[in-house]
Amino acid sequence: MDNSTLVLRTKLIDRMFHWSMVSCFTLVALSGLSWFFPSLNWLGYVLGPPQLARVLHPFLGLAVFALLMCMFVRFVHHNLFVRTDLTWFKHIVDVLLNKHGQKLQIGKYNAGQKILFWGIMSLISLLFVSGLMIWRAYFAALFPIPVLRLALLAHSVAGLALILLVIGHIYMGIWVRGSIGGMISGYVTRAWARQHHDRWYEEEVAPAKPLPSKRHG
Repeated sequence: MDNSTLVLRTKLIDRMFHWSMVSCFTLVALSGLSWFFPSLNWLGYVLGPPQLARVLHPFLGLAVFALLMCMFVRFVHHNLFVRTDLTWFKHIVDVLLNKHGQKLQIGKYNAGQKILFWGIMSLISLLFVSGLMIWRAYFAALFPIPVLRLALLAHSVAGLALILLVIGHIYMGIWVRGSIGGMISGYVTRAWARQHHDRWYEEEVAPAKPLPSKRHG
């Protein structure tokens, strides 16, 4: 593809944060599911024997939290709700059907992605706090048993909710062709940007100079 049709959407450092977080979260989620659902106890072996898994799980959870906080700092300004997000909600049916008949005034991220962003950040914060409280090696002894039970319940529910949000995120990434490729390479086509994020295209992409074409031969 001619490089003049491509535009940088996600910087390398942001992609590194994203895929590092995905790797750690996958391990944490699988091990967590193995304890929540006894029939899935075999999933815990992604982290090794049960004793080792229980040691690694909270440390990997801390890594997920730290990476998401880095992503929060870098992406929060793109995920603040604005008035034009109402247009996206008014045309939610067309969005779900992948129809793009009219401009929706979508910035770098649409309203659905913003809801996902704030949902993930809220849940990971709850997981972080509750996870510290029930961490036997360091903090659990500081809290009474009833509080630990509530923390464990909150941790389990928040973990399941976060997994469901991530599954939804993956589904939408597959549904909107070009999204996953953009997160892998960092680049999307100008046509993709204009179709899916028209306001971002008009404000930031269109005025920018195209990438220089590579010479072959």
